[in-house]
Amino acid sequence: MELKDIRRNIDKIDRELLVLLQERMGLALRSTKFKETISDTQREEELLAKAERLNLDLVERSFTRQLLRSIIEESKRLQKKEPLLVAFQGEHGAYGDVAARKLIPDGACIPCLEFIDVFRGVEEGHFDLGVVPVENSLEGAVTQVNDLLTTTDLKVIGEARIRVNHCLLATEVTDYRDIRMVYSHPQALAQCRGFLMRNHLEPRPYYDTAGAAKMLARENPRAAAAIASALCAELYDLEIIKEGIEDEPSNMTRFLLMARDPYGKRGEKTSIIFVTPHESGRLHAVLQLFAEAGINLTRIASMPLRSDPDNYCFFLDFEGDENDAAVKPVLEKMEGMTISLKRLGSYPANGTGC
Repeated sequence: MELKDIRRNIDKIDRELLVLLQERMGLALRSTKFKETISDTQREEELLAKAERLNLDLVERSFTRQLLRSIIEESKRLQKKEPLLVAFQGEHGAYGDVAARKLIPDGACIPCLEFIDVFRGVEEGHFDLGVVPVENSLEGAVTQVNDLLTTTDLKVIGEARIRVNHCLLATEVTDYRDIRMVYSHPQALAQCRGFLMRNHLEPRPYYDTAGAAKMLARENPRAAAAIASALCAELYDLEIIKEGIEDEPSNMTRFLLMARDPYGKRGEKTSIIFVTPHESGRLHAVLQLFAEAGINLTRIASMPLRSDPDNYCFFLDFEGDENDAAVKPVLEKMEGMTISLKRLGSYPANGTGC
C-alpha cells in the first residue's frame, strides 16, 4: 500500500466517523423526549467506563475518555439549544431532508425508515414535526402518505415544493470516464433513464437515493456512481459529476409539514378530505359550492376507501383559511352533503411553516 492509498483510507474513515457522529447527535436529541433533565451523571460515567474497558492497543485509555467526554459535552450543548425535531423518511440528504431544511432552517432533521414512522413519531411526541411528500408532478399522489392522512389526527401547518434535481455523484478518487454502473432508488433511475442510456451506464436499484450516496461514500465500489440530491454531495463528501440529469427538469415534489397542533395564524391554503355518498352528481354538487363562492381549488385527488373499494375519498386543497368569511359557510354546507369531512388544517403557502 502506497502513501496515497493510506491517506485515501484515512479520509474514508474520517468521513465515516463524522457521519456516525451526526447520527449520534440525532439520537441524543431524540433522547430528550424521554427524560426530564439533560444531565445524567450516572449514565455519563457508565459510558466513560465502558469506553475505557475496550481493549484498543493503539488508543490510550486516557484519550478514549477525553474523546468521549468531549462528545458527551457537545451532545449536552446541542440538547440545551432545544431545536425542533423534524422527522422525514429516508437517509440524510433525501429530498425529504431538503424539504425539512427549507421549512425549518433551525430544526434538527431526523431520518425515519418508513412514512408511518414519521406520523407515529409526531403523534406520540417523539418528534415535534414531520415532513412527508404528498404528490409529485410526474408520478402523481404518494398513495401511502395519502392513506396515512385519512387516519391521522395530525394537522398540516406548512408546505414546500422541492424541485427534484438529480445529480450524478462519485467519490473524489473516481474518474468519471471509468463509471459503468449507477446506484439509486428505482424511481430516480427511471427519471434519469435517458441520461443513463446515452452514457451507456448500467442502473443498479437501491432502497433510497440518499442511501445510495451514503453507501458509495462508505464502500466506494469500483466504477460506480450514485444518483441523489446535491445535499448528499455535501453530507457524504462526494463529487458532483453532473447536475440536473433528470429527463424532465420540471419535476417537482410537494411536501407537507405535519404537527400535533394546528397552525396558530391565518393560513393561505386549506386541505380537507371528504367522502360523498356513492350517487351521481354528489361530487359535482360539492365542487359547485366552491365555484359559487369564488374559491380557487389548487388540488383534487381521489383514493378508494379501504372499507369500501367501490367508493372514494377525495383530497381537496383550496386557497384561503377555513375561518375566512367566504370559506366557513362552504365547509358548513359540506357537513350536510358528505358522509365524512376531515379538516387537515389551514397553513401558509409554498415554502413556509410554523
